[in-house]
Amino acid sequence: TITVQARAEIKVKGSRFIATAIPVRTKELALTALEQIRAEFYDATHNCYAYRLGHGGLDFRTADDGEPSGTAGKPMLFMLQKFDVSDVLVVVTRYFGGIKLGVGGLARAYSDSAQAVLSVCEKVAVHRTTTVRVLCTYEDVSVVKKIIDQTAVSYESDYRDVIEFTTHIHDSLVASFC
Repeated sequence: TITVQARAEIKVKGSRFIATAIPVRTKELALTALEQIRAEFYDATHNCYAYRLGHGGLDFRTADDGEPSGTAGKPMLFMLQKFDVSDVLVVVTRYFGGIKLGVGGLARAYSDSAQAVLSVCEKVAVHRTTTVRVLCTYEDVSVVKKIIDQTAVSYESDYRDVIEFTTHIHDSLVASFC
């Protein structure tokens, strides 16, 4: 996914295309962010969008917002897939410049806009993990900590009568870790 919201702008034959990429985790957050963009660019001709959510980006949606069918949302979704990002909403705002671009020109413009903003986004890997609690004595802490350091994405420790590690292990490694 991406870490923070980013924006990029391109111009094609007088039309301005302002692309905004926003990290979102749910449909509700995506729709709320979309409404904020629509309010910010209330005077725009179109606010087209695409988003991908969840593991593998299998939950997705596109909208052409009055542009000819398939010329805005789908090209933007293809860019999200090309950049292999999920939990991201891309909104491209268009201010019409007076020259019609045609179906191919529109698809290229929306695709290029999405590519421009995704190119400047800082990406971060998302690890699918399972939380595993490990309890050990002080005598065993060095061995246990070595295994945790080799396997865990992250962990927290609590030193009391016994040591409790709360580890976050990649889903694929949970069985071998245990």
